[in-house]
Amino acid sequence: MLTPYNTNLPPDLKALKEEIEGYARAYGLDFYETIFEVIDADDLNEIAAYGGFPTRYPHWSFGMSYEELRKGYDYGLSKIYEMVINNDPCYAYLMRCNHTVDQKLVMAHVYGHCDFFKNNAYFKHTSRKMMDEMANHGARIRHYVEKYGEDEVEAFLDRCMSIDDLIDVHSTAIRRRDETSRYDFSPREEGEDDQLRATRFKSKDYMNDYINPREVLKAEEEERRKLKEQSSRNFPEHPEKDVLLFLIEHAPLKPWQRDVLEIVRDEAYYFAPQAQTKIMNEGWASYWHSTIMTERALQPWECIDYADHHSGTMATYGARLNPYKMGIELFRNIEHRWNTGKFGKDYDDCDDLDQRRKWDRQLGLGKQKIFEVRRVHNDITFIDTFLTPEFCQEHKMFAYAFQDQAGQYVIESREFDKIKQRLLFSLTNYGKPWIYVVDGNYRNRGELLLKHEYNGVELRLDHAAETLANVQYVWSRPVHLQTLVDDKPTMLSFDGTDHAIRTGGETDDARRNSPSKTR
Repeated sequence: MLTPYNTNLPPDLKALKEEIEGYARAYGLDFYETIFEVIDADDLNEIAAYGGFPTRYPHWSFGMSYEELRKGYDYGLSKIYEMVINNDPCYAYLMRCNHTVDQKLVMAHVYGHCDFFKNNAYFKHTSRKMMDEMANHGARIRHYVEKYGEDEVEAFLDRCMSIDDLIDVHSTAIRRRDETSRYDFSPREEGEDDQLRATRFKSKDYMNDYINPREVLKAEEEERRKLKEQSSRNFPEHPEKDVLLFLIEHAPLKPWQRDVLEIVRDEAYYFAPQAQTKIMNEGWASYWHSTIMTERALQPWECIDYADHHSGTMATYGARLNPYKMGIELFRNIEHRWNTGKFGKDYDDCDDLDQRRKWDRQLGLGKQKIFEVRRVHNDITFIDTFLTPEFCQEHKMFAYAFQDQAGQYVIESREFDKIKQRLLFSLTNYGKPWIYVVDGNYRNRGELLLKHEYNGVELRLDHAAETLANVQYVWSRPVHLQTLVDDKPTMLSFDGTDHAIRTGGETDDARRNSPSKTR
């Protein structure tokens, strides 16, 4: 923004905002106060490059994103209609050059997002003052740049941002660690010793020696004691999926480096629910902008423009899944099924296709059901629970794969199970591998051992090598990664200079091994 200008809503848009907000609340949407600002296309591209926030810490990747967005807009290849931030109050940005019908559509869409942010369970842990926190993060990193130099801070920030997905997105809902520390030497409470005692079955006194043999009980107690001692010696005690948290707590970092890594981790957890609920979030917002516009806000002379822009948003092409289209159609399908009673044992057991098509119990539970769905589900559970064979057939869905012989992508299957499996697999952990910290003192040398949870898809070795290098930069000692390559146990290693690959069956003794090395 070279020349300051007024970003407040003009009187006509302010009146439209109040009108659309009234419609949204009348339909039952519940959202924080929403503040709209009208800005130029260039400023909207800048905010979008910052991830939706007007202020972030300085980094070259934001400039790269801005250039991509600016050129896409200048060449007519892409256009950002709206931007909304999960905050209290919610902030939303309108492009100044949009037509009135577009502004109405965007406002209705924004209120759908704001309702989803406030009420979906996966956003409950996110900070509702993230606008202030982002500005604070930027101020802290700018202070470190002034104090320690731009090159040093940026080099470390590059490494941290490249591994910002090594977090545990489910840790916000699942307690991964015990509340008591292994270093708490206070007297143990009654009942803790019971965990080490063997399982005894109820029996008569004269049968006790036969049902609960002393040798078996003693062996079981000894085994439990060994497992407990082994667990207490492990570092960490249990595999840690939140690699960034482990590095923050145990890596030999300077105070400013630890603070930078904490900033990157905090922001990664803030943005994680948006990736977990992309289909639902966009589908919910699209459902409500469609409902509000077609039933309340749309004027007769605006129908053509609205239909053109809405259809452009919903268009599906190429090999990409359109989250707007998938989400809105599945929400509509759920509403229809619960309005007509096409769910439950009676409907599932019905084998008459004609009767299933005409099935209508006139329950009228559709709106109630979709509000429940938007409250408790994420994309994976949404697809897993509500995707049906009829839906896939109606929308002509299929699974595709690359065929080497033909040299192109071909339709692999139209079977429901295959389509659902592919969808769920692509959404699990955003399609990225699961990586755990297994040992922080590997070989008793202070080296870090990571493990890839193999789920049928091998790691890309080039990406794995870069990730190991970045983790090693933070850990400052050699880092290893266990995985499978060609169905063989494989260890990838990086010591700060050379990458090494060791396949299964080879010993861990470095003196007896001569692993292949690549620079």
